Amino acid sequence: MKPIVLLIFISLGLTCCSTDKEKELAAEDAASFLKDGARVIAVKTTGNENAYSFEVTIESADTGCEQYADWWEIVDLDGRLIYRRILTHSHVDEQPFSRTGTNIQLKKNTQVYVRAHMNATGYSTKGQKGSVESGFIPTILDAKFANDLEKADPLPSGCEF
Repeated sequence: MKPIVLLIFISLGLTCCSTDKEKELAAEDAASFLKDGARVIAVKTTGNENAYSFEVTIESADTGCEQYADWWEIVDLDGRLIYRRILTHSHVDEQPFSRTGTNIQLKKNTQVYVRAHMNATGYSTKGQKGSVESGFIPTILDAKFANDLEKADPLPSGCEF
């Protein structure tokens, strides 16, 4: 009988610890989401070379104008800005959301990053890498990659709502 009681206590202990660990991981995921508050989760392209349209899907921790995804951009592998799509309002009730940029001058085989920016937390490290020719896949960018672009035009002039 004692081994069964011991086994029950061990099982309860493991369940407790596993539940605490799951809560801890969930909290880490939530903190990571807030830190990386605007993630590019998909990129679709259409058009012709040097005149592409990019439809970019973003998942963001928008709360209103005080915290929202304020742009997405295309950056070459050396950190040069190719294109920026300004987002003029928050998307609190529209998650994830997609916005299109047009007339993007890019060759079909040029490898680029597509990443998002949050007005309150800056650039996300979670973006997409690829080309029009090969498609795009999720990637993790260095937290300091091309951060100087935060000051490059065009920049948002405000938030509508």
